[in-house]
Amino acid sequence: MAAASAAPFTINGAVKTQAYLDGSRVKETKALIPEFCRQFYHLGWESGAGGSITIKVHDDSTPKPHQPIVMSPSGLNWSTPSHGPIRSPNAVLGSNRNAKVSAKAGTRSPNNGTEPSRRCIVLDIEGTTTPISFVTDVLFPYARDSVGKHLELTYDTAETQDDIKLLRAQVEEDLENGVPDAVPIPTDGVKEDIIPAVVANVEAMIKADRKITSLKQLQGHIWRTGFQSNELETVIFDDVPEALEKWHSLGIKVYIYSSGSRLAQRLLFGNTNYGDLRKYLSGFFDTTVGNKKETKSYIEITESLGVDNPSEILFVTDVYQEATAAKAAGLEVIISIRPGNGPLPDNHGFRTITSFSEI
Repeated sequence: MAAASAAPFTINGAVKTQAYLDGSRVKETKALIPEFCRQFYHLGWESGAGGSITIKVHDDSTPKPHQPIVMSPSGLNWSTPSHGPIRSPNAVLGSNRNAKVSAKAGTRSPNNGTEPSRRCIVLDIEGTTTPISFVTDVLFPYARDSVGKHLELTYDTAETQDDIKLLRAQVEEDLENGVPDAVPIPTDGVKEDIIPAVVANVEAMIKADRKITSLKQLQGHIWRTGFQSNELETVIFDDVPEALEKWHSLGIKVYIYSSGSRLAQRLLFGNTNYGDLRKYLSGFFDTTVGNKKETKSYIEITESLGVDNPSEILFVTDVYQEATAAKAAGLEVIISIRPGNGPLPDNHGFRTITSFSEI
């Protein structure tokens, strides 16, 4: 590609120059590269130095065999996860590194034989796959009781410094908005001043059950230690593993959408009372997509999964406000009725289930 950029080249008997490479057709195609990278991120694929994304420039003035391609400079790590390549258009290109994509539509070319989009299922965790009591009586207390020790042991790491920076930004916003129990976190203080302030804010956030990225990120890092030391093991409802296995065998892609961080979600499903269930999951969404009670979050998920119609996605949750937001985005919705779940409004209008075996 470097040689083509440096000197004129011929396509279909016509000389193409740097001006052609700087034109709108090529620029539009290049713009698809970061979009695909974003899709990989939301679906839980790891980025790395291996492989690359190549996209053919759609230009009617140039015969298809001679249309140039653009590629990502460093690419992505294309190691296929255990669940296999995802076949949904507009999402992941599977394991075919040379897949051709239309710059107009952003979908794979028909000559690549892409299968039609399959139905997707997006699952909530708390009150849907896992008892609320496990979250409130086990996970939250573990994070609350361990936060001080965790910060002491990891304070100088880049990860913890990033956690503190994110929490500080959230607390500054909370102070401006008059959020109760928010305590300023010093920006230039010593460790002995900063850690107690962070702990105080984390305890208040956990008590208020706040669904904010800064808290969920730190909690995920604390829970990682708990799972690695076998102090924690996720409780999954008995009907969940069988359903996940059934959907997997049918080729239905299953995703998780939770207020907990993607790291925490992987930990939860990788360390359950039924073993590692991640092999049945195709990706994870968290609050970086948006608030679970906002319709735009489900629109974002729909675009990330690349389905032709939002109704191809089934969302299962225990929270009425989440169900309403997802329905407004066009998703099919089922409300999960589990022991310990909160009450639903009368005449809520949603189908309900007490077990995944009913899906």
